[in-house]
Order: sequence, then structure tokens, then C-alpha cells
Amino acid sequence: MRAILDIINIVLDLYIWLLIASAILSWLIAFNVVNTRNQFVSAVAEFLYRITEPVLAPIRRMLPSLGGLDISPIILILIILFIQRVIAYYIYPNVI
Repeated sequence: MRAILDIINIVLDLYIWLLIASAILSWLIAFNVVNTRNQFVSAVAEFLYRITEPVLAPIRRMLPSLGGLDISPIILILIILFIQRVIAYYIYPNVI
């Protein structure tokens, strides 16, 4: 059971890094630092969008409009960190 909890923790860590990469890539695209006509950039952007958007969309719907500022990745990262702490402090010690 501890191995499953370790795998869940690793997956959550990986998802946090994917959220950060998605946010950074969206900034780079918005400021025309990278060009989406490049096939590699387009493929990476599409992958990150497909991985992160299903989880971020419900959070965006619940948040009030803040203009051009999107804080949904930050809120999702905080939720993931909370889940990791619950696993580490409450579930993991009680598993035999």
C-alpha cells in the first residue's frame, strides 16, 4: 500500500511540473518568444494543454474574472500540495 501512495505522490509532483511548464510556455507564446508555427513547439503546447486543461477548466469557472490574470494553476498547485500533505501526515503513517 505504501508503494501505491509513493506512486501517487510522484504523479502529483510530476503534474505540478507540467503545470509550471504549461504556464511558462503560455507566457512565451503570448510574448512571441517562441513561435507556434514550429512543429515541436506546437506539439509540446498541445500536449501540455491536453494534460492540464481538463483540471484547470473547472477551477477557472469557479474563480471571478481577474482581467488577464489567470491564477488557476496556482490554486491547483496549492490543492495538490494539500493532498500531498494529507497523504504524508495522515494516510501514510497509518498504512501497514
